[in-house]
Amino acid sequence: MASSGTSSARSLESDHIREIERVLSGAASARDGTVVRSWLRCVDEHKLDPARPTEAYIVPDTQLREHREQSERLIGIARTGLENLFRQVAGQNYVLLLADAKGVTVDFLGDQAFMDHLRQAGLYLGSEWSEARTGTCGVGSCIVTGEAMTIHQSDHFDTTHTPLSCTAAPIFDTSGKLTAVLDISLLRSPQPKVSQNLALHLVTASARRIELANLMAQMRSDWVLRFSRSPDFLDVDPEAAVALDGSGRILGMTHGGARLLAGVTGMDWRHTDGLIGQPLSRFFDMSVDDLPSFTRARPTEERVVFARNASAVFAHAIEPERRPSGRRTAIPAWPKSLAGLSGGDRAMEALQARAAKLAVTDIPILIQGETGTGKEYLARAVHDCRPGDGRFIAVNCAAIPEHLIESELFGYAPGAFTGALARGKKGLIEEADGGTLFLDEIGDMPLGLQSRLLRVLAEREIVPVGGSRPRPVRVKVISASHRDLADLAAQGRFREDLYYRLNAAVLNLPALRERDDFDWLLDRLVQQRARAQDRHVTLAPAARLRLAGHDWPGNIRELTNVIDVALALGNSGVIAPDDLPPFRRAKPAGNDKVAVPALPRPQPAAGREALEAALAACHGNLSEVARRLGVDRTTVYRRMKRLGLAITR
Repeated sequence: MASSGTSSARSLESDHIREIERVLSGAASARDGTVVRSWLRCVDEHKLDPARPTEAYIVPDTQLREHREQSERLIGIARTGLENLFRQVAGQNYVLLLADAKGVTVDFLGDQAFMDHLRQAGLYLGSEWSEARTGTCGVGSCIVTGEAMTIHQSDHFDTTHTPLSCTAAPIFDTSGKLTAVLDISLLRSPQPKVSQNLALHLVTASARRIELANLMAQMRSDWVLRFSRSPDFLDVDPEAAVALDGSGRILGMTHGGARLLAGVTGMDWRHTDGLIGQPLSRFFDMSVDDLPSFTRARPTEERVVFARNASAVFAHAIEPERRPSGRRTAIPAWPKSLAGLSGGDRAMEALQARAAKLAVTDIPILIQGETGTGKEYLARAVHDCRPGDGRFIAVNCAAIPEHLIESELFGYAPGAFTGALARGKKGLIEEADGGTLFLDEIGDMPLGLQSRLLRVLAEREIVPVGGSRPRPVRVKVISASHRDLADLAAQGRFREDLYYRLNAAVLNLPALRERDDFDWLLDRLVQQRARAQDRHVTLAPAARLRLAGHDWPGNIRELTNVIDVALALGNSGVIAPDDLPPFRRAKPAGNDKVAVPALPRPQPAAGREALEAALAACHGNLSEVARRLGVDRTTVYRRMKRLGLAITR
């Protein structure tokens, strides 16, 4: 009997391989188009062989920790959704997987009685289900297409996985980038593929709710507009949502929101760069001024909004959270160097707490953030928290010529090359021994040199150019980049193994336009730059309003330059609007992402008095107020909302 079962299994495998070969030859197939296209990718792009089955792969524990750390925030948000879904399918032998954008399972729920079987099948924590490794499968093919799907039994490319039935749905972040996949799988399903339609519905609905929870958590300080085709489900289970800044421009969205906006204008929802930063009025017959009339104060069935393509949906507007002005009473006791990095911004405070813990370890840190956000300043602050008197050595990987960077970093032995010093030279890594090595713009380091840096991190030793004996070094490595190193690694432009070494811990610096301690930072910079010139300078209220309304694509570096110019041009002890440059509003250009302004927290005294005086003088005419203050109308409106001033019409 065993022999008969084995031969039957082999026969099924042979039939499966022959079917794939027929599809590859161009023969018609009864399979879904999604499956056929994936099979073709498996052979043409991934170079997989259906005749060479591969067992399920579980990543090493150290690598799993890195994947889970990068997904920590999403795991926390998604966990409730996973548990609710698992309760809905309890007793039906399903296992739930949450995989990151690389296909690695970072969270899962399954029946404890089947753990050995689940691990063997790859339905387990740490399993990698990328299409490039595993072939056609629910998670991997969902990542490639961005679409929800069921890959049922022999839909799988690899015969190892043909007993499984896997149903997956993508989870997108607020910028429209695929960030995870939610998968619900069975070890075996005797039923046809159509039997998994309910599973497809459940996993898609759960993914939608996770996206909504993520958007609401990230955009508490902004307007959120939720949509539904039915008024009955608008307030409890909306189909789509978008977040808006104070001027009514799109800050973020759920996947349903991206599809809705793209559908109105005939755009491709996959190109969300064309949606972020656009005004709400481009898509719907409404503006930011209309949002208050779409809150729960109005009956659900009356909250109808008309799109520019003549369609209609029901809308629910959720107001920004009101936060108390000034700092919170409990001020965390951070080291002095870190304490001065923020004036109460929540994202910065979370970063400060994380940096304080990481500073006293030898764990490598990767600082990510836009150009000008202060990555080197943060790296120095982390270094200053560390015990000992080791040096802080900063290396700009983009500034050193490629033919010199190796000898600059590693030094060289006597007579290593023509023109070398007779006594040799100590490299920057060795100069940082006992201290901190800061590698700025690490994404621009030549590939050949990256393998040598990897050895420094792994072996804690260096070999100078032309030398043969390794020298031990102990350095805290902090790297920084404004580019997405994960994307560079995926493109083969950055070593993946080095990336995983460098990003053991990641500190994400928020852009200036995203911070709500702008006024604190502005005043601090003005005082610092003026003090360096032995001057006492203040900001005119109208100048403060103009600065608050700018997008700051150059972040803190741009703000510092503007202050320096204003100090040079100003003759008195007050920076006036005429001392400031003529700011331009950022405009969409092709698919480039637009820098979207977010109003900072107001400084109650000067800003409020100036605005109230201007409103009174102009009898509430916002356009006239904007002209008098030298700002645009949306800046005035946003300031009024933040200060709680009544808007008279």
